[in-house]
Amino acid sequence: MSPRPLEPLAKRLLKGVIALELAGVFGAYALFHKMNNSQDFRNTMNKRFPSVLEVYYQSNEWAGIYGIRERDHQAWSAKQE
Repeated sequence: MSPRPLEPLAKRLLKGVIALELAGVFGAYALFHKMNNSQDFRNTMNKRFPSVLEVYYQSNEWAGIYGIRERDHQAWSAKQE
């Protein structure tokens, strides 16, 4: 049995995997960009997906950007009062 008949299938699968990975990378960047620019969106993420917001805070802290979490909590507590 020659490997020729499997080549088109392998190429198609590889292209599909690469497309899915690119979609995931661009989706993650879009989510990060929206969270980075909108405190209201971060509040929504805090209510719906707190673990995702925690990853956002940690990634910024690892990059040396501190204080976002504290400003968010301060602003959100001021809105509730």
